[in-house]
Amino acid sequence: MFVEERIYTLVPGKAPDFLKLYEEEGMAIQARHLPYMVGYYSSEIGTLNLIVHLWAFDDINQRVKLREQMVADPDWQDYLKKLMPLIVDQQSRILRPAPFFVERLQTLVEASKTARARVAA
Repeated sequence: MFVEERIYTLVPGKAPDFLKLYEEEGMAIQARHLPYMVGYYSSEIGTLNLIVHLWAFDDINQRVKLREQMVADPDWQDYLKKLMPLIVDQQSRILRPAPFFVERLQTLVEASKTARARVAA
């Protein structure tokens, strides 16, 4: 299992718009495709106008397959047309959990499964 960290730098002042659009449209679409959201944050100190979200995957093949399916979803394409004008830069990192964190990550994944079921309903 690993975690993908995605970092979006937004147009200054647009974080509230980004989060509202994500909550109202994007989150339900992603819940149909991606398995485990383990974190979603906005920056308050340091570099501002950042959105950071974390997704757990069983392996890289699962990530590739599920993201390809999501990108092909017409609802996701419509959502991106609204979202992309808010984004200045995007970064993605693949993170491997430390040995002592694997069990905690699995607990987060289980909690994410429950939350995903609620969002998708």
